[in-house]
Amino acid sequence: MSFIIGKACVECVDTSCVTVCPVDCINGPLYIDQLGEEVRTMTPDELKGKQLYIDPSMCINCGACVPECPVDAIYRDEDEAVSNNDLESVHKNYEFYGLKYE
Repeated sequence: MSFIIGKACVECVDTSCVTVCPVDCINGPLYIDQLGEEVRTMTPDELKGKQLYIDPSMCINCGACVPECPVDAIYRDEDEAVSNNDLESVHKNYEFYGLKYE
């Protein structure tokens, strides 16, 4: 189980969660290894439809990211995302890192 960034992050793309992650598992919206650095150079138009992602293979479930998210976009796990009708975000998080959600 991993924390999941949900659809509320789309277009917000605030990187506060990235700065508090102790294992650097939050990336995006474009690169899987840049810790959201690309957001700093993107225009609002370029951010449309974009979001951040949590690498489920690296997440240690510490929860440090949750209180930092200004739009409450982070689910505690896949089950919480699904129960909030956001299965799509679960798949997006896994697929961003080349993984498949089972």
